[in-house]
Amino acid sequence: MSSTRILIVEDEEALSTILEYNLKKEGYETVLAVNGDDALLKVEEEMPDLVLLDWMLPNVSGIEVCRRLRTRNETKNIPIIMMTARAEEADKVRGLDTGADDYLVKPVSHVELVARIKAVLRRIRPGLAEEAVVFGDIEMDRSAHRVKRGQVEIHLGPTEFRLLDHLMQNPGRVFSREQLLNAVWGSDVFVEARTVDVHIGRLRKALTKNGEVNPIRTVRSAGYALELTDKD
Repeated sequence: MSSTRILIVEDEEALSTILEYNLKKEGYETVLAVNGDDALLKVEEEMPDLVLLDWMLPNVSGIEVCRRLRTRNETKNIPIIMMTARAEEADKVRGLDTGADDYLVKPVSHVELVARIKAVLRRIRPGLAEEAVVFGDIEMDRSAHRVKRGQVEIHLGPTEFRLLDHLMQNPGRVFSREQLLNAVWGSDVFVEARTVDVHIGRLRKALTKNGEVNPIRTVRSAGYALELTDKD
Protein backbone atom coordinates (compact mmCIF):
# COMPACT_ATOMS: atom_id res chain seq x y z
CA MET A 1 0.00 0.00 0.00
CA SER A 2 2.86 2.39 0.82
CA SER A 3 3.80 2.56 -2.86
CA THR A 4 0.37 3.92 -3.79
CA ARG A 5 0.65 7.69 -4.23
CA ILE A 6 -2.50 9.83 -4.10
CA LEU A 7 -2.56 13.45 -5.26
CA ILE A 8 -5.07 15.45 -3.18
CA VAL A 9 -6.26 18.53 -5.07
CA GLU A 10 -8.21 20.69 -2.62
CA ASP A 11 -8.06 24.45 -1.98
CA GLU A 12 -9.69 24.32 1.47
CA GLU A 13 -6.72 23.87 3.80
CA ALA A 14 -8.69 22.34 6.67
CA LEU A 15 -10.27 19.69 4.44
CA SER A 16 -6.98 19.02 2.67
CA THR A 17 -5.28 18.44 6.03
CA ILE A 18 -7.99 16.00 7.14
CA LEU A 19 -7.85 14.08 3.86
CA GLU A 20 -4.06 13.86 4.03
CA TYR A 21 -4.14 12.67 7.65
CA ASN A 22 -6.75 9.99 6.99
CA LEU A 23 -5.10 8.67 3.84
CA LYS A 24 -1.66 8.54 5.45
CA LYS A 25 -3.22 6.62 8.33
CA GLU A 26 -4.42 4.07 5.77
CA GLY A 27 -0.86 3.71 4.49
CA TYR A 28 -1.08 5.81 1.33
CA GLU A 29 1.62 8.24 0.23
CA THR A 30 0.09 11.68 -0.35
CA VAL A 31 0.93 14.75 -2.43
CA LEU A 32 -0.98 18.04 -2.05
CA ALA A 33 -2.06 20.63 -4.62
CA VAL A 34 -4.08 23.76 -3.82
CA ASN A 35 -5.35 24.71 -7.29
CA GLY A 36 -5.68 23.43 -10.83
CA ASP A 37 -2.35 24.75 -12.12
CA ASP A 38 -0.56 23.31 -9.10
CA ALA A 39 -2.31 19.97 -9.69
CA LEU A 40 -1.16 19.73 -13.30
CA LEU A 41 2.41 20.55 -12.23
CA LYS A 42 2.37 17.98 -9.40
CA VAL A 43 1.10 15.30 -11.79
CA GLU A 44 4.12 15.93 -14.03
CA GLU A 45 6.56 15.94 -11.11
CA GLU A 46 5.13 13.13 -8.97
CA MET A 47 3.03 10.99 -11.37
CA PRO A 48 0.44 9.81 -8.79
CA ASP A 49 -1.37 6.47 -8.86
CA LEU A 50 -4.71 8.23 -8.22
CA VAL A 51 -5.98 11.82 -8.15
CA LEU A 52 -8.55 12.98 -5.59
CA LEU A 53 -9.83 16.09 -7.34
CA ASP A 54 -12.04 18.90 -6.05
CA TRP A 55 -14.41 20.36 -8.67
CA MET A 56 -14.44 23.99 -7.45
CA LEU A 57 -10.83 25.18 -7.67
CA PRO A 58 -9.38 28.67 -8.20
CA ASN A 59 -8.01 29.47 -11.68
CA VAL A 60 -8.30 26.11 -13.44
CA SER A 61 -11.37 24.11 -12.37
CA GLY A 62 -11.34 20.45 -11.42
CA ILE A 63 -13.35 19.63 -14.55
CA GLU A 64 -10.69 21.31 -16.71
CA VAL A 65 -7.88 19.51 -14.86
CA CYS A 66 -9.66 16.22 -15.48
CA ARG A 67 -10.14 17.04 -19.17
CA ARG A 68 -6.47 17.97 -19.64
CA LEU A 69 -5.22 14.84 -17.90
CA ARG A 70 -7.43 12.70 -20.12
CA THR A 71 -6.11 14.30 -23.34
CA ARG A 72 -2.44 13.52 -22.63
CA ASN A 73 -1.07 10.05 -23.34
CA GLU A 74 1.11 9.94 -20.24
CA THR A 75 -1.75 10.85 -17.86
CA LYS A 76 -4.90 9.60 -19.61
CA ASN A 77 -5.07 6.39 -17.54
CA ILE A 78 -4.54 7.91 -14.07
CA PRO A 79 -7.62 7.09 -11.94
CA ILE A 80 -9.52 10.26 -10.96
CA ILE A 81 -12.12 10.62 -8.20
CA MET A 82 -13.92 13.97 -8.22
CA MET A 83 -15.19 15.56 -5.01
CA THR A 84 -17.73 18.35 -4.98
CA ALA A 85 -20.57 19.93 -3.06
CA ARG A 86 -22.59 19.86 -6.30
CA ALA A 87 -25.10 17.07 -5.79
CA GLU A 88 -27.20 17.54 -8.93
CA GLU A 89 -27.42 14.51 -11.22
CA ALA A 90 -26.43 16.65 -14.23
CA ASP A 91 -23.20 17.68 -12.47
CA LYS A 92 -22.37 14.08 -11.69
CA VAL A 93 -22.94 13.07 -15.31
CA ARG A 94 -20.78 15.97 -16.51
CA GLY A 95 -17.96 14.95 -14.18
CA LEU A 96 -18.06 11.33 -15.31
CA ASP A 97 -18.37 12.33 -18.97
CA THR A 98 -15.24 14.45 -18.62
CA GLY A 99 -13.34 11.33 -17.63
CA ALA A 100 -13.63 10.94 -13.86
CA ASP A 101 -13.71 7.33 -12.66
CA ASP A 102 -15.90 8.11 -9.65
CA TYR A 103 -17.74 11.06 -8.11
CA LEU A 104 -18.22 11.87 -4.43
CA VAL A 105 -20.51 14.54 -2.95
CA LYS A 106 -19.16 16.43 0.07
CA PRO A 107 -19.14 15.94 2.95
CA VAL A 108 -17.51 12.54 2.40
CA SER A 109 -17.13 10.06 5.25
CA HIS A 110 -13.68 8.57 5.79
CA VAL A 111 -15.03 5.03 5.48
CA GLU A 112 -16.72 5.70 2.14
CA LEU A 113 -13.76 7.64 0.76
CA VAL A 114 -11.27 4.85 1.47
CA ALA A 115 -13.67 2.24 0.13
CA ARG A 116 -14.19 4.21 -3.11
CA ILE A 117 -10.43 4.67 -3.55
CA LYS A 118 -9.85 0.95 -3.15
CA ALA A 119 -12.73 0.19 -5.52
CA VAL A 120 -11.34 2.46 -8.24
CA LEU A 121 -7.85 1.01 -7.84
CA ARG A 122 -9.24 -2.51 -8.13
CA ARG A 123 -11.07 -1.62 -11.33
CA ILE A 124 -8.42 0.54 -12.98
CA ARG A 125 -5.13 -0.77 -11.59
CA PRO A 126 -5.64 -4.21 -10.02
CA GLY A 127 -1.96 -4.53 -9.18
CA LEU A 128 -2.26 -1.67 -6.67
CA ALA A 129 -5.29 -3.08 -4.89
CA GLU A 130 -5.30 -5.28 -1.84
CA GLU A 131 -6.99 -8.64 -1.68
CA ALA A 132 -8.40 -7.57 1.70
CA VAL A 133 -11.46 -5.32 1.36
CA VAL A 134 -13.00 -3.56 4.36
CA PHE A 135 -16.26 -1.68 4.75
CA GLY A 136 -17.23 -0.72 8.29
CA ASP A 137 -16.91 -3.88 10.37
CA ILE A 138 -17.16 -6.17 7.33
CA GLU A 139 -13.87 -7.66 6.13
CA MET A 140 -13.45 -9.65 2.93
CA ASP A 141 -10.39 -11.67 1.97
CA ARG A 142 -10.88 -12.12 -1.75
CA SER A 143 -7.98 -14.52 -2.25
CA ALA A 144 -9.01 -16.83 0.61
CA HIS A 145 -12.73 -16.38 -0.22
CA ARG A 146 -13.56 -15.51 3.40
CA VAL A 147 -15.75 -12.87 5.01
CA LYS A 148 -15.73 -11.68 8.62
CA ARG A 149 -17.94 -9.25 10.47
CA GLY A 150 -16.68 -8.02 13.81
CA GLN A 151 -14.02 -10.77 13.72
CA VAL A 152 -16.72 -13.46 13.39
CA GLU A 153 -16.50 -15.50 10.19
CA ILE A 154 -19.54 -15.30 7.92
CA HIS A 155 -20.31 -18.28 5.71
CA LEU A 156 -21.54 -17.25 2.26
CA GLY A 157 -22.42 -19.19 -0.86
CA PRO A 158 -20.48 -18.39 -4.07
CA THR A 159 -23.20 -16.10 -5.44
CA GLU A 160 -23.63 -14.21 -2.17
CA PHE A 161 -19.84 -13.78 -1.99
CA ARG A 162 -19.68 -12.30 -5.49
CA LEU A 163 -22.68 -10.09 -4.73
CA LEU A 164 -21.09 -8.74 -1.55
CA ASP A 165 -17.76 -8.28 -3.34
CA HIS A 166 -19.41 -6.15 -6.00
CA LEU A 167 -21.30 -4.05 -3.45
CA MET A 168 -18.15 -3.54 -1.34
CA GLN A 169 -16.29 -2.32 -4.40
CA ASN A 170 -18.94 0.37 -4.87
CA PRO A 171 -20.15 1.44 -1.40
CA GLY A 172 -23.09 3.82 -1.35
CA ARG A 173 -23.87 3.29 -5.03
CA VAL A 174 -27.38 2.10 -5.88
CA PHE A 175 -27.52 -0.84 -8.30
CA SER A 176 -30.65 -1.99 -10.09
CA ARG A 177 -31.45 -5.70 -10.23
CA GLU A 178 -30.41 -5.76 -13.88
CA GLN A 179 -27.04 -4.16 -13.10
CA LEU A 180 -26.39 -6.68 -10.35
CA LEU A 181 -27.40 -9.54 -12.64
CA ASN A 182 -24.92 -8.40 -15.27
CA ALA A 183 -22.12 -7.84 -12.76
CA VAL A 184 -22.57 -11.01 -10.69
CA TRP A 185 -24.18 -13.56 -13.01
CA GLY A 186 -22.99 -12.18 -16.37
CA SER A 187 -24.86 -10.54 -19.23
CA ASP A 188 -25.00 -13.77 -21.22
CA VAL A 189 -26.81 -15.75 -18.50
CA PHE A 190 -30.60 -15.70 -18.36
CA VAL A 191 -31.73 -15.27 -14.76
CA GLU A 192 -34.96 -13.72 -13.51
CA ALA A 193 -34.44 -10.28 -11.99
CA ARG A 194 -36.26 -11.40 -8.84
CA THR A 195 -33.46 -13.91 -8.26
CA VAL A 196 -31.40 -10.95 -7.06
CA ASP A 197 -33.92 -10.35 -4.27
CA VAL A 198 -33.52 -13.94 -3.07
CA HIS A 199 -29.73 -13.71 -2.90
CA ILE A 200 -29.84 -10.24 -1.31
CA GLY A 201 -32.11 -11.76 1.34
CA ARG A 202 -29.65 -14.59 1.97
CA LEU A 203 -26.75 -12.16 2.14
CA ARG A 204 -28.58 -9.91 4.61
CA LYS A 205 -29.47 -12.91 6.79
CA ALA A 206 -25.83 -14.02 6.89
CA LEU A 207 -24.52 -10.54 7.66
CA THR A 208 -27.03 -9.94 10.47
CA LYS A 209 -27.00 -13.45 11.94
CA ASN A 210 -25.70 -12.19 15.30
CA GLY A 211 -27.94 -9.14 15.52
CA GLU A 212 -25.71 -6.76 13.58
CA VAL A 213 -27.05 -3.72 11.73
CA ASN A 214 -28.31 -4.51 8.22
CA PRO A 215 -25.81 -2.87 5.82
CA ILE A 216 -27.82 -3.33 2.61
CA ARG A 217 -30.37 -0.63 1.87
CA THR A 218 -33.34 -1.21 -0.40
CA VAL A 219 -34.04 1.79 -2.61
CA ARG A 220 -37.67 1.59 -3.66
CA SER A 221 -38.09 1.16 -7.44
CA ALA A 222 -34.32 1.48 -7.90
CA GLY A 223 -32.37 -1.38 -6.35
CA TYR A 224 -29.86 -1.96 -3.57
CA ALA A 225 -26.89 -0.19 -1.99
CA LEU A 226 -24.31 -1.10 0.62
CA GLU A 227 -24.36 1.56 3.34
CA LEU A 228 -23.70 2.00 7.02
CA THR A 229 -27.36 2.25 7.95
CA ASP A 230 -29.89 0.52 10.17
CA LYS A 231 -32.61 0.75 7.55
CA ASP A 232 -33.59 -2.02 5.18
